[in-house]
Amino acid sequence: MSSPIHSIDISLEPADNERLADLCGQFDEHLHQLEQRLGVEINNRGNHFRIIGESGAVAHASKILEGLYTETGEDSLTPEKVHLYLQQSGADQASAGVAGSPDAVVIHTPCKPISPRGVNQNHYLKNILRHDLNFGIGPAGTGKTYLAVACAVQALEQEKVSRLVLVRPAVEAGERLGFLPGDMTQKVDPYLRPLYDALYEMLGLDRVAKLIERNVIEVAPLAFMRGRSLNDSFIILDEAQNTTIEQMKMFLTRIGFGSTAVVTGDITQIDLPKQTQSGLRQVADVLKEQKGISFTFFASHDVVRHPLVQRIISAYEVYDRANRRGQ
Repeated sequence: MSSPIHSIDISLEPADNERLADLCGQFDEHLHQLEQRLGVEINNRGNHFRIIGESGAVAHASKILEGLYTETGEDSLTPEKVHLYLQQSGADQASAGVAGSPDAVVIHTPCKPISPRGVNQNHYLKNILRHDLNFGIGPAGTGKTYLAVACAVQALEQEKVSRLVLVRPAVEAGERLGFLPGDMTQKVDPYLRPLYDALYEMLGLDRVAKLIERNVIEVAPLAFMRGRSLNDSFIILDEAQNTTIEQMKMFLTRIGFGSTAVVTGDITQIDLPKQTQSGLRQVADVLKEQKGISFTFFASHDVVRHPLVQRIISAYEVYDRANRRGQ
């Protein structure tokens, strides 16, 4: 038997036509986004809104609508901002209980504060702040690398570490460094671009350039790590699903005194040659019982990109499970 349908009427104050238009979006796209995500119907005339649906969804939708209207007083809305607000405000189970919680972690960087979007991101940040070695494993768009860079920048600003070392294996789908034009720096730069982008957003372009010039920030391919010992550093190994077992062991044994390391990757997107086992896939079994090491596993409901990305990842997960059962 279906749940009874309820409706609630709310009035948003002050009645500002410009803010109301921003809330609804062009051709009511923001309202349609809320309807699809929350499973309700939203009708409005001016600043008066009627929300129709199941009792719990209606109550939740009214709070979200009021919260978004408050946001319009500070900045204009976009579909992306609405999506992220829904993530943070508990539209999905993973996000419930984080928004406004005194338990939420806030990372401070020179350009802006960074807050977790969802319970799992909050758990991930807590792990990084408490442990010397951390693994963030899950699909693209869950904030694994971005949040790790934020923690690294905060540690550098607070002088908890003396430098940042950002590392990636130079292995991508179908590409080999030897076939790319330019010297070694020019060859590896495309692989490290996501790390640069996060740094620019948190520190600013000029400051990042100066810190790289002074070697306070080092961005390098994994192959350059062999034989080194990294003390008083914040080290991030990104795209770690593309490390071999030997490379993963080599990287983990580079960690020196006073250092924190974060390893991120997605074991569903391995670009290693066939018959080569991923070091990230193995390390979860090898180190899962060791103290001082944290593992945070992300899933499709943790994605904070376009809602379509979340559905794509979920569809692939269902397809893979069905294939495994059929084998």
